[in-house]
Amino acid sequence: MEAPGFWDDTDKSQKVMKELKGLKGTKERYEALCGSYEDIETLLEIGYEESDASLIPEIESSLNEFITDLEELRISTLLSDEYDSNDAILRLNAGAGGTESCDWASMLCRMYQKWADKKGFTCEVIDFLDGDEAGLKSVTLEIRGQNAYGYLKSERGVHRLVRISPFNAAGKRQTSFVSCDVMPDIEEDIDIEVSDDDIRIDTYRSSGAGGQHINKTSSAIRITHFPTGIVVQCQNERSQFQNKDKAMQMLKAKLYMLKKEENQQAEAQIRGEMKEIGWGSQIRSYVMQPYTLVKDHRTNEEIGNVSSVLDGNIDPFINAYLKWSVSR
Repeated sequence: MEAPGFWDDTDKSQKVMKELKGLKGTKERYEALCGSYEDIETLLEIGYEESDASLIPEIESSLNEFITDLEELRISTLLSDEYDSNDAILRLNAGAGGTESCDWASMLCRMYQKWADKKGFTCEVIDFLDGDEAGLKSVTLEIRGQNAYGYLKSERGVHRLVRISPFNAAGKRQTSFVSCDVMPDIEEDIDIEVSDDDIRIDTYRSSGAGGQHINKTSSAIRITHFPTGIVVQCQNERSQFQNKDKAMQMLKAKLYMLKKEENQQAEAQIRGEMKEIGWGSQIRSYVMQPYTLVKDHRTNEEIGNVSSVLDGNIDPFINAYLKWSVSR
């Protein structure tokens, strides 16, 4: 950073600053763990010297907190793939189940927003389509934070919900599905050729609240890539040009990841196989009736408190997936 001309290249300097922030964060977490370890040792010494059993609950609490923090830091060292440190773009699409699935998509959207908030990440909706009666047919989130993609790549796949539907007058148990796709937000210019003949660019009015500009101008952008069938959309930027640039960036990132998968013959490892959004293809089930359980079918990780998971407590599933993917 002290090198002459470092600040002349804004993109390069921002990238280095982001890397520095991540390294400082890791160093601070390590130093905090060292301090916690020393504090626990001191409490143990005092307890033994004074035969003070009243210190046991405090020691147990401190030790449990230390183990949790240590495990989180250890898990972060598994995020060593090329784009693990990048921000993430996460898209949810409602599948089989109609209005119930649209409501499920909105619940998952809230879950990821809550998770991002707990992590200290920022989360922005860059595109969405409301359901006919309730919820969301689709929504795209941009989640910014150190290792956001590395963590969230574990969420790629179909999520299944089982509950008594509030939209069913008979009060019957219903199953619904939502697919989750995750890709890294690759900000640098990607060496991917996109021919004008291979794409169609549509403009439309942004949905939802946003004042006069949102309501009166067709600033939202949808790009369809004919050879692959990939469709990307963006409506959060103020101008049509900004939305087009962001959508093209997303398209290039998707095409780059697809090309990488083909070259390495590792589709499931990088982007994952997007299956039909329905029975038999889910990666995780969220059961509210007749019992409460969230289970990941890849790692067999289970949590009985569904409400806690839907409030953003998904780190146990993410951590289990990262350990599982390394051991495969």
